[in-house]
Formats: sequence, structure tokens, C-alpha cells
Amino acid sequence: MRHPAEGVLRRLLDEPAGVADSDRHHVLECPQCLGGLATAQEAGAPVRRAGRLRAALRSPAVAVLAVAVVLGGGGTAAANDWLPIFQTEQVAPVSFDAADLVSLPDLGAYGEVTVEGDGDVHRVSDAATAARQTRLTVPKVADLPRGVSGEPVIQVGGEAKATFTFSKERAERAAAEAGTTLPALPQGLDGSQVRLVAGPGVAQIWASSAGAPALVVGRAVAPTAFSSGVAFETVRDYLLSVSGLPEDVAAQLRTFTGDGTTMPLPVPAERVTTSTADVGGTTATVLTSRDGTMAGVVWVKDGVATVVAGTLDAEEVLAIARGLR
Repeated sequence: MRHPAEGVLRRLLDEPAGVADSDRHHVLECPQCLGGLATAQEAGAPVRRAGRLRAALRSPAVAVLAVAVVLGGGGTAAANDWLPIFQTEQVAPVSFDAADLVSLPDLGAYGEVTVEGDGDVHRVSDAATAARQTRLTVPKVADLPRGVSGEPVIQVGGEAKATFTFSKERAERAAAEAGTTLPALPQGLDGSQVRLVAGPGVAQIWASSAGAPALVVGRAVAPTAFSSGVAFETVRDYLLSVSGLPEDVAAQLRTFTGDGTTMPLPVPAERVTTSTADVGGTTATVLTSRDGTMAGVVWVKDGVATVVAGTLDAEEVLAIARGLR
């Protein structure tokens, strides 16, 4: 019997669509390969998660959305003192065209991004262990939808932190490379810092016969942010003026005021539609792929974000969300 190589197992974790159907089916039916898959998952998780976290923080989308997410609070902090400026209480979609964002500079073009740790994402044996490690109530699914069965893989992650330090020098260099001149900086912006803290969290993952997740139910402490001392509106308006962001997206971000409670949720408009629904008395955001193959729902309550998503339709994910115990 030919077993897929170790590289195929790693790709099944990172890029399942790039693995041949014959190899996927073999792994699902072969105890030896399932054991190798679990080993590859445990060994590679810290590297993959850290790389993805750093890549996400440096992506063009985050360069724009950090204006409202990381800097999403109001008021002016005392100089040289970390002041809480953001606590997620709800989410709201921000639609964008992915093609418009590809050419934008990443967040590192405007300053330095420092990531502390990778969240220590790892697999645990059961929900009780996940609850003990995260101090979160692990959601219990009342009834699995048609086509989803078995026990989930449970993963937990610890608290993750990232700090962004604005740099006039880097911003001027980015402007010069774009053929423009950097506008005058507001007082106190150069060298100012914003720290984003998120987690811990837990995810329960039910696999499909194709190897990709059929259902994911996750819960995490929602992001909070702290500032070393610049008013939210000042930073928001300045970064929007120099980012090269499409005006329709910038206009959406300008609607996020300095109350520091609404986290923008980036949504590729050409692929996903959004709506709202009630989940246990809380307004949730429902996302549905335009091809009808995937759906998800996310909401925040008491500072904790919960998400249900999978290869299901919107009614199915809402039924699961409303039935969580």
C-alpha cells in the first residue's frame, strides 16, 4: 500500500484543495496516515499559526482596517501611559473589492509591527481541558446538521498581542515610493503606539470527507486595544488620507466613531453577502458565500465573540448558533 509522503500530509493541513482526491481518501481511511497527519499538525501548528498571524497583521486589508479595529477607541490617552481605548461589543461588516486592496502597502509601510507570541495554538483531548486552559465556556452543539457527524477536533489558543508603532520616516518613504508627498503629521502621531490584545480562544472542528472543515464552532475573548496617546479620530482620518484606500471603503470606515465598541468585519463583496439576525437576543452578522457553498454567523456578547461556520447554508448555521448550550 502506498502512503502519501509527509509533504502531502502537511499540504492537507495548509492547502487541502491542492491535494489529490485519491490521497485525501487514503488518509481518511488509513490509521497510519491519520496518525502521521496528527503528528504533522502538532509539530507544524506553531510555525503555521505564527506565520499566518504575522502575514495577517501585515496585509493590505489590515493596513486599512487597523484604523478602525486597532485604533477603534475614543478620547485622548495620557502621555506615556497605556489607556484602554477599545473593547469589542459588536461587529459590523465593511465591504471591499479584493482587487482594489492588492496594491495597497501593508501596515509595515507606516510603522513597526511587533507580535508577541503566536497564541500557542494546540490540540486538546476534550472540552473540559479546553475550558480549563482558556477559562471560556466551550459551546455545546445541540444537534449536528445533516452531513456532519462524529466528534470534533478541539484546538485552543492563548492570548496574542501585537503592537503597532507609527513611524514618520517609514510613512514618508512609502509616500515617496508612491510618488506623493506625506501630509503634515498631527502632533504626537510619530512614535505613538497602539497595542491589540485578543484571546484566548477555542475552536471545535468537524471534518468533511473531502478533508476540509464541514463545521467550525469557535469562541474567543474579543479584541481590545490600548493607546499610548493619540485621539482616535485624529489617527483614523490621517491614515485614511494617506492609505490609498478606495473611497467607498474609506467612507464606511469613517462611520466608525470613537465610542470604541464596534469591530469592523472585512467582507469581500464580490464573494460574500451579509445580513443580520437575532441570536439569543444579540444582533449577529450572517455571512453567505455567493455560490451558496459556505455560510457563517458571528456575534459578541459580554466581551466574548462566538462564530459558527461551515459548508452549510445560512439557515443551518443560524439553527446551530441558536441551539448552542
